[in-house]
Amino acid sequence: MDKTSRIKELVRLLNEASKAYYQQDTEIMSNFQYDTLYDELVSLEKETGLILSNSPTVKVGYEVISELPKEAHPSPMLSLDKTKDVDALKDWLKDKKGVLSWKMDGLTVVLTYVDGELVKAVTRGNGEIGEVITNNAKVFANLPRGIAYKGQLTIRGEAVITYTEFERINATIIDAESKYKNPRNLCSGTVRQLNNEITANRNVSFFAFNMLDCGDERIDASLNSKFEFLSGLGFEVVEHMDCDASTVADAVKAFADKISTNDFPSDGLVLSFDDIAYGRSLGRTAKFPRNAIAFKWADEEAETILRQVEWSPSRTGLINPVAIFDSVSLEGTMVSRASIHNVSICKQLQLGIGDTIKVYKANMIIPQISENLTKSGSLEIPCTCPACGGVTILQNENDIETLYCPNQDCPAKSIKLFSHFVSRNAMNIDGLSEATLAKFIDLGYLVDLYDLYRLDRYKEDIVNLDGFGIKSYDNMIKAIDQSRNTDLVRLIHGLGILNVGHATAKLIVKHFDYDIEEIISAETDEFAQIEGIGQVIAENIVAYFKDSNNIRVLRELLKELTFIKEEKNMEQDLEGKTFVITGSLNSFANRDELKQLIEDRGGKVAGSVSAKTSYLINNDVASSSSKNKKAKSLGVPIISEEDFLNL
Repeated sequence: MDKTSRIKELVRLLNEASKAYYQQDTEIMSNFQYDTLYDELVSLEKETGLILSNSPTVKVGYEVISELPKEAHPSPMLSLDKTKDVDALKDWLKDKKGVLSWKMDGLTVVLTYVDGELVKAVTRGNGEIGEVITNNAKVFANLPRGIAYKGQLTIRGEAVITYTEFERINATIIDAESKYKNPRNLCSGTVRQLNNEITANRNVSFFAFNMLDCGDERIDASLNSKFEFLSGLGFEVVEHMDCDASTVADAVKAFADKISTNDFPSDGLVLSFDDIAYGRSLGRTAKFPRNAIAFKWADEEAETILRQVEWSPSRTGLINPVAIFDSVSLEGTMVSRASIHNVSICKQLQLGIGDTIKVYKANMIIPQISENLTKSGSLEIPCTCPACGGVTILQNENDIETLYCPNQDCPAKSIKLFSHFVSRNAMNIDGLSEATLAKFIDLGYLVDLYDLYRLDRYKEDIVNLDGFGIKSYDNMIKAIDQSRNTDLVRLIHGLGILNVGHATAKLIVKHFDYDIEEIISAETDEFAQIEGIGQVIAENIVAYFKDSNNIRVLRELLKELTFIKEEKNMEQDLEGKTFVITGSLNSFANRDELKQLIEDRGGKVAGSVSAKTSYLINNDVASSSSKNKKAKSLGVPIISEEDFLNL
């Protein structure tokens, strides 16, 4: 492949990885792989002089895609140049004083206070335009709502969720597939919630790492003085340490020694010039400011032998590859397993059993394979499912290959399905762990979901099982019986229909007015017209209800359950109308409050303007926002809150 073609290929691969990481909160390649490809791209661009307009070396992030309002930053938030070489930090500092601090791994947020009150919070977004998350920032666990400062203050920092909170939240999620992969993904989704009650319950913390000039020469002179000023106002600032060229290596080591005991995620360090004026005088490149540089840990790698790839089936049928290798010591702990994510990565690494591989801990925490020295490429992708022996299939979506088991009777699917069915947001049956469910399935007590409600047939057998007794049995039956009086949303969610979570189940049930027979018989177009349900999900739902076995199980479940229909206390005068809400509100505390009122009165709230929209609610009726323009082009009326209340 010539150098030009390689540049194009690298740009494509890196942009796909960035899109997956920043927009979809998932990973399709390791940090190590990304950095290796990025460095190769930088080298080729310097050598050839060819820099593509969409190269990640000149772009900053991706456009945000949520329904949150968007706003431009007063000055661009650029990425930092990076190095893994401590000596490079010495050369960078020269004779200047530096400040070394954590590079926290969460979501960057810009806060604006006016006369002591938090008036705005915006995410970093693509560096130029971010998402407005003010209501969520107001419930960050450690953030001052009011400060003793008159005038305007703009503060930059990182919103993070600690490992302790991450583990606590994951512990409440029974379904293993639904658990969050890492604190960064959890934080990203939490900070961008439309309901800030969810944010409040997840204890997001904010650590300030800089602020725009406030107009006081003494405070604005140095980074240290800004840190001191912010601390005095009640903000938690990122941990930092003074250094110069002679002490920066010791400072890096001091931070590294703390990683194993840190409760917050980090992905490196940031070295900044303490002298603000000097740093600013250096200017910036197209992508990087010159007043700071990021230090990425030179990952501790170890060579080992790949002994096995374990293929682990899930409820959806996805079979995940996990590398098993000879134990090695990494960052102070013994490691023998690492996720490989998907079949594509197995092929990229050219894995084979017995190969000599290099492994490391991404961000000194998550074990991953960095390189395959042997590259035998002899790994066999299983033709049969390790749980049921059924024939597997390879699926290719967006050039990413994954392995699936299509067998609906696969026992692995069965265990995961039962676990999902009894989970809190589904039928909410306490006391049935995955281990207990697996035991009952193995013993033949549970075959179909409705068997949960007929376990009393095995009372004598169950009370005599190890770990069980009459008290355990009675508590289990009591929890099962309590779940018999439920609502249809919980049942639809619990059935395990692909891509139908609790929120989607609620949309379905409300659309069909709590009529299960209407849901069963509906066609794809009827589901697809529900706001928030696209064509793919609609097809999944219809396919589920077309399956005769699924209908058989559902009919038996319906014999065991009594549904409580949500009462409509308000006049349904907005029935058949669809609203879109944008801009700030005056009469309502937040958009969720207005949305709830619309839904209580029979209306619907959508995230974007379309031909189906009845009204766009925007207090700035004359604004030139994209939603206003779209509404005008479609002839959709734009009304204020006052207009809405007068409807």
